[in-house]
Amino acid sequence: MSVTGLGADLASAPAPVRAQSRPRWFWPALVVGALVVISSVRVLTGANDIDSSGALMAAVGLAMPIGLAGLGGLWSERAGVVNIGLEGMMILGTWGGAFFGYHYGPWAGILGAVLMGVVGGAVHALATVIFGVDHIVSGVAINLLGAGAGAYLAVRTFTGLPGGGPSQSPPLQQLPFLSVPGLSDALGRVESGHLWLVSDLASLVRAVTTNLNVLTVIAIGLLVLSWWVLWHTAFGLRLRACGEAPQAAETLGVNVIRYKVMAVLISGGLAGLAGGFLVLVASNLYREGQTGGRGYIGLAAMIFGNWRPGGLSGGAALFGYADAVQLRGGGDVVRAYLLPFAIALVAWGVWQLVRRRRGKPVTGVVTVVMGVLALGWFFLTSRVPDEFTGMTPYVATLLVLAFASQRLRMPAADGQIYRKGEAA
Repeated sequence: MSVTGLGADLASAPAPVRAQSRPRWFWPALVVGALVVISSVRVLTGANDIDSSGALMAAVGLAMPIGLAGLGGLWSERAGVVNIGLEGMMILGTWGGAFFGYHYGPWAGILGAVLMGVVGGAVHALATVIFGVDHIVSGVAINLLGAGAGAYLAVRTFTGLPGGGPSQSPPLQQLPFLSVPGLSDALGRVESGHLWLVSDLASLVRAVTTNLNVLTVIAIGLLVLSWWVLWHTAFGLRLRACGEAPQAAETLGVNVIRYKVMAVLISGGLAGLAGGFLVLVASNLYREGQTGGRGYIGLAAMIFGNWRPGGLSGGAALFGYADAVQLRGGGDVVRAYLLPFAIALVAWGVWQLVRRRRGKPVTGVVTVVMGVLALGWFFLTSRVPDEFTGMTPYVATLLVLAFASQRLRMPAADGQIYRKGEAA
């Protein structure tokens, strides 16, 4: 079967209308614009930790498990299998990374995390692809199974070890960190000058060139590799065809069940690696409840990214940054963001009122009022309470999904039960 033939058949199959693609300059312009806004807010509010190298380093570390979990969801859902069991697979990965990492070293810990994630993926694939169980039901079961199995295995394997216990592992050996020599000190001096835009660029470059864990580099490589495999190889085209038009792919000789099973196994391995990152890099030991819902946030990042690796990486970076802000006690940083948020709400509300002069102005009025309230909050307080700051990652997740929902298009056959021979 030729790739050209498959593409032609898929083109003739009915499918939802795709959203109009953005120009090539859109994302670079968005990044530059965001950097200008953040730098201006930093100068106006004095919240220098808003994009300090320390905050950005923490954001990179926190974004990696979210991005890996989301990447796992991307592989599965591009093949048409909804995977909300990412959290459970991550939990299995945390135990696998800790167990193999303690007994055989950190590199074996990476393989152990992937292996345990694949086990979770195999259970999900067996239930959904082979037996036709509803994907959501199976995903919920995987989450419950992963949490229970992780807690049970921790009690059985870590109790009695030096520094270990029923709910945590002994300390683990660290993976190596990488830095570009000669850059950190020079960039640190530029950053400490707090110059508009210049210091922000210095802190950004310093964050991605200083003390970068080797597993972070591997995760970035997996993101790029996934993009190339899924969009630039015949294997990727066939796999995506299984998520768009499985019956059409079957008529052209594609073994749809095999591709779906492989995609879910890869999904589980990536989710397990996300859990291994938490154990081997973020904390250097296993703790019960360590994932903290990051599997669900990874799923949200994948949806925000419109089931594409580039958008997924942006969503993971955003959620990782929000998580870093709240962990660093960034009440002043959250307050600083109230200023551009309030201005954006007022501008958006005014635009809606002008655009809908003859219609009902309720939406525009409500938006303007919300912007004015946010602006009042900014001027009347010097720091956002820590109780609200702790909600930052989850509030950011809800807001992003709410504003991005209008442009999303999931794979056409995502979540559908497939039976071999239906195309006949």
